[in-house]
Amino acid sequence: QVQLVESGGGLVQAGGSLRLSCAASRLTFNNYAMGWFRQAPGKEREFVANINWSSGNTNYADSVKGRFTISRDNAKNMVYLQMNSLKPEDTGVYYCAASIRGRTTYARTYDYWGQGTQVTVSS
Repeated sequence: QVQLVESGGGLVQAGGSLRLSCAASRLTFNNYAMGWFRQAPGKEREFVANINWSSGNTNYADSVKGRFTISRDNAKNMVYLQMNSLKPEDTGVYYCAASIRGRTTYARTYDYWGQGTQVTVSS
């Protein structure tokens, strides 16, 4: 079945950077828009960023705009999230997801999800 596997999470001090990766397999990657979501303890899962199939269009949550960059490499079936100037409020489990419906900010419209990778930002 379809697999999305995230990596690159960890513990970082405020102001630091991390690069998350998501490896996709068993799907026609070029057909899917990709998104990153996150979930902090006790909170609902929230949209972080998305990118369309051709990398021509991206969208970001206001809280990460200017600090995070989403990108994809269709030749490698990979999607990335470069996170700079991290803040303690960025702490959470980060999930990548694939949507056949195109770029959206709604978790329910995504068809496949990874297992998540923990990001912890200390103050």
